[in-house]
Amino acid sequence: MELEKYSIGVGDRFGMEGKAQVRALQEAETMGVRVVPVWNKSNREHSIIGTNPQDARKEAEEAVQRCGWKHPYYVDADHIGLATVDRFLESSDFFTIDVADYIGKPSPPESVAAFMTAMEQFKGTFNIPGISAPIVVTAKLLESVAQKYLGAIEEAGKVYRHIAEKKRSDAFVPEVSVDESNAPQTPGELLFILAAISREGIPIQTIAPKFSGSFLKGIDYVGEKEQFAKEFEDDLAVIAFAVKTFRLPHNLKLSVHSGSDKFSLYPLMHQAIHKFDAGLHLKTAGTTWLEEVIGLAASGGDGLALVKELYGQALTRYDEMCKPYLSVIEIDKSKLPSPEQVARWGSREYVEALQHNQLSPGYNVNFRQLVHVSFRIAAEMGERYLGLLREYRTVIESNVTLNIFQRHVLPLFVGKENLSRPRRNIAAAGASV
Repeated sequence: MELEKYSIGVGDRFGMEGKAQVRALQEAETMGVRVVPVWNKSNREHSIIGTNPQDARKEAEEAVQRCGWKHPYYVDADHIGLATVDRFLESSDFFTIDVADYIGKPSPPESVAAFMTAMEQFKGTFNIPGISAPIVVTAKLLESVAQKYLGAIEEAGKVYRHIAEKKRSDAFVPEVSVDESNAPQTPGELLFILAAISREGIPIQTIAPKFSGSFLKGIDYVGEKEQFAKEFEDDLAVIAFAVKTFRLPHNLKLSVHSGSDKFSLYPLMHQAIHKFDAGLHLKTAGTTWLEEVIGLAASGGDGLALVKELYGQALTRYDEMCKPYLSVIEIDKSKLPSPEQVARWGSREYVEALQHNQLSPGYNVNFRQLVHVSFRIAAEMGERYLGLLREYRTVIESNVTLNIFQRHVLPLFVGKENLSRPRRNIAAAGASV
């Protein structure tokens, strides 16, 4: 199973937006760019919402059938480890192996010694095409990589082999995530992380490294864009070199986690992947849930009343909602509107506060982040929430399709150079604009 060059993780927490997501990718195809969907959902999200991995598979299959999608698609067991992977084995064909808890934990001395011996041949100074500065490989660099990452990669190997024992090794796509390190990997570190992955026999097709700056939930990138661009291009160059040097899969590509709404980075990423003729996997999740809330707010009546109540509960339960996400949100609580203020809002005020339009004076980045992490409250509402999603299908599906296509796929994968190509009307595909 070979993952296509461009792919996007389309998280869908309540499992009702699959068709709208596919329509966005069909719109990209009319412009000559194929981006395949990967429905990603973590064990934590399933537990909160009360779904299971089979539900995600069912949604994906129904969406591609109803939309007439003729290309591959995938269902991702997102952020799994040995403790959680088994419930995903039957329904998933993409596995994001998360080893965050093992980064920095020591590997056995004999494993470190074996790694150091195997990498001895690379000591010295050499150039990687696409990176301006040469990489100086010393015993200190190799030992540092071994001490920080080798145990994590060995754990990834255990998870991969466990999956491969239950499924054919060519029947799923493995990804390794090292993006929860405390600092971005240098080109030298990433190179030898990939060497360790190769030694573990993991045929990874995507890797998620750590970048500078903050990739916060559902909002734009916070950090120095020039530094990100350099790191991104360096990583692309390292991957191309490692594929040849360590005999990794030829389609190995970068995976950008918490990639939704990183609008200021998309032009830089687009330029880089074309410069290197490289693939890319962008992982999104909560923006689809936020488009549901925006759609309900815009619809007025019961929809607006529900999302006002949802925000009031989120503020009351602030610590509970935010605790699992403290590393990926930055909320200034003093800038959150009061429940009484929100209760006086009409549809326009609520939508302007929540919709990610940085030019709007009503946009509130703190409000957006709090709603983003409060989907548990909608899950607790159960049929009351789901019933309104069904009632306001047209406006919600329009939001979801336009959000993925116009704000994500268009600037990242299609690019300005293709904007003159003929386009069909998204409304004709089933979403009302």
